[in-house]
Amino acid sequence: LDFGILPPKEEKKDETEEMVLRLQKEATAKPYEKMTLAQLKEAEDDFDDEDMRAMETYRQKRLQEWKALQKTKKFGELREISGDQYVKEVTNAEKDVWVIIHLYRSSIQMCLLLNQHLSVLARKFPETKFVKAVVNSCIQHYHDRCLPTVFVYKNGQIEGKFIGIIECGGINLKLEELEWKLAEAGAIQTDLEENPKKQIVDMMVSSIRNTSIYDDSNSSNSDSDETKCP
Repeated sequence: LDFGILPPKEEKKDETEEMVLRLQKEATAKPYEKMTLAQLKEAEDDFDDEDMRAMETYRQKRLQEWKALQKTKKFGELREISGDQYVKEVTNAEKDVWVIIHLYRSSIQMCLLLNQHLSVLARKFPETKFVKAVVNSCIQHYHDRCLPTVFVYKNGQIEGKFIGIIECGGINLKLEELEWKLAEAGAIQTDLEENPKKQIVDMMVSSIRNTSIYDDSNSSNSDSDETKCP
């Protein structure tokens, strides 16, 4: 008997393979999905109407994602401002945004240390606005004993302040100690569970503060016209 030649048995494609092929095809059909927003703008002339509609939808999606990312990042650095920018950048800052401003002089070592710590914290807490300003550009005749000065603002109101070396944490201030101070003021959400600095008796702090900052009884006449600490 002549059975003839049987046709080859059709092999069933693996579902995984089919999925890979489909994804590859889609990727080829929609090259704009791999483009940046700037590249999408440049490539507009290379697409037909259907692609343009799909590309516009995709571009809007990417734009919203970018805006959401920028909103999350918000700030992320310690910026230098001048006295002329104080009202705009600090007092009239965005609604519900915490603002930390450091008034400093570069000739004071504690101010330099504080700027280093604030730069690190600005990157760690990008939702909080960190700025610094040379004190002379904001307040004339501000006494060295009042520096560093840190103000914490929210919605135009001062929510916290640290004036002078003692209140700012001392010349051996650690990064974690400053983070805790700012968290206590409400400006940042720390993951520290307890104050890293050893507790100091309130009476001692009060005594040191009164003698080193607020007691002007022995000041010379040349100091009498200088601005007092806030």
